[in-house]
Amino acid sequence: MQSNAFPSSRVGGGNTPLRVVASLHLTKRRSSLRYYSRWQPASREVTLEFTPATFQMSRELLIVQRTRKSFQTGKTKPLEYRIHQLKNLLRFISERQKDIAEAVKRDIGKSENGTQLFETLGLEGEINLAIEKLSEWAAPRKIEKNLLTISDEVYVQPEPLGVVLIIGAWNYPWAVTLQPLVGAIAAGNAAVIKPSEVSAHSAKVMEELLPLYLDKDLYPVVTGGVSETQELLKQRFDHIFYTGGSAVGKKVMAAASCHLTPVTLELGGKSPCYIDKNCDIRVACRRITWGKFVNCGQTCIAPDFILCEPSAQSQVVEEIQKCIKEFYTDNPETFVDYGRIINQRHFKRLVALMEGSTVAVGGDIDESQCYIAPTVLKDVTGDSNVMKEEIFGPLLPIITVSGIDEAIQFINAREKPLVIYIFSHDNKLIKRVIAETSSGALLANDCLVHFTVSALPFGGVGNSGMGCYHGRHSFDQLSHLRSCLIKQLKMEGVNSMRYPPHTDKKLGWARFFMLKQVNVCRLRRVALLATLAGLAAFLVQVKVVKYPNSVPRGAKGLALISGLYYLTSQFL
Repeated sequence: MQSNAFPSSRVGGGNTPLRVVASLHLTKRRSSLRYYSRWQPASREVTLEFTPATFQMSRELLIVQRTRKSFQTGKTKPLEYRIHQLKNLLRFISERQKDIAEAVKRDIGKSENGTQLFETLGLEGEINLAIEKLSEWAAPRKIEKNLLTISDEVYVQPEPLGVVLIIGAWNYPWAVTLQPLVGAIAAGNAAVIKPSEVSAHSAKVMEELLPLYLDKDLYPVVTGGVSETQELLKQRFDHIFYTGGSAVGKKVMAAASCHLTPVTLELGGKSPCYIDKNCDIRVACRRITWGKFVNCGQTCIAPDFILCEPSAQSQVVEEIQKCIKEFYTDNPETFVDYGRIINQRHFKRLVALMEGSTVAVGGDIDESQCYIAPTVLKDVTGDSNVMKEEIFGPLLPIITVSGIDEAIQFINAREKPLVIYIFSHDNKLIKRVIAETSSGALLANDCLVHFTVSALPFGGVGNSGMGCYHGRHSFDQLSHLRSCLIKQLKMEGVNSMRYPPHTDKKLGWARFFMLKQVNVCRLRRVALLATLAGLAAFLVQVKVVKYPNSVPRGAKGLALISGLYYLTSQFL
């Protein structure tokens, strides 16, 4: 195509009109639009050669635009609609349990019962909780007033953020992808769901079957690899919820910053596990063995390494070895409830991490099956290969320390973990670890189970993540908590203190109204008590006039006041 000539330009000098000739070269590739220019001094023409992939918008952009358009209809605002979608999601999990279990089995070797236990049971609980509590979560939240707003309506109103991008992980491809979706739906958002391409079979089932249950315009599933994820991250979202490693988490956060999009990053890290030599080591090792080797060690909150005193190391190794045999038999490779490493790349990474450490238990591998036996490593130091990154596999190193002081120092010298585990009978020692360390969570005398408590916020801190979810925390994380203050056009005299001129007298009044701490609820209760006392006194007086020989006035009045005050105070 050729443009019209336009008035004189400074390009090349002179006042001769400049002509721009643009030629377009279309291909089937997708990339951003680019152009090249050639300046012809003699003819005073600039030739622009466009070499785009295509002027057609990417699939990801079209999906996000369609999702936002659907959200803007306001369809998600009624609570009835959200509950309907949550019930459909629950029905999806129930009716498609076999499809889900088969996909997880093909992805990571997990048994059908294991899939229900570690993937879908928690999802069902989260959905049921959201359905039951949604009207409470979404209701306006009253707050404490001050003297300036004592007669006004002041509250916090949760409202939907908009379109949320949920990027799932491969280790628990259903739990960590759909749990954030529960919060997104409950909060009234639309959501673009991006399952991990590493768990390919689960991603395919999710893409094919989830749209049969949920509104496909509001909750589309986008599959693909790195390029598709990068294309999604170029789009503007109202929140991004990512579960995965810290390296990719940094890229997600960088991409979100281009649109000032808030993020929730559920990452991981090296979660330490300290064993007090005076605790019940047998029970401690049973719980640690379960927490470490479930899902073949591919759990973000699995104990990453053990810290214990040298005198306890032999017993720890012995007890863990007994538990491995009890849980997974003499041959875990053939045991139905022991899975596989997700792929060859992660298998080779884990094998390399074992180098330089002594195998105390296990160590058997089969590359063709991506199998690594439950393995305990000793003679490990802070500089060993296995301590350089999050393990995310069935390797459990033991590092000896002189006691709790060195253990705390060792933990604090590294990035803040997703969780700290401590096994001890000494409550003071547990409280000390809480006070002197920082982590996303702390769990004493067990592993993993804090994830199942919906009332606890689940999330990391620092390098292990930001933001949290589960239960109401998911709802709040994916809502905008809007501050609302509704005043009346009355009592203008009170406002005169803020209008110029700013005199000393006005400043004094402003100081009183703005800085005076008043417990409005307490004032309300005092006023209520005074009102009830007056009412009770009146009723008792009337009773005495009519029935002089009745119960003494003081006792009856006190009982009446107390009863009425108790009942009415429950509603304030």
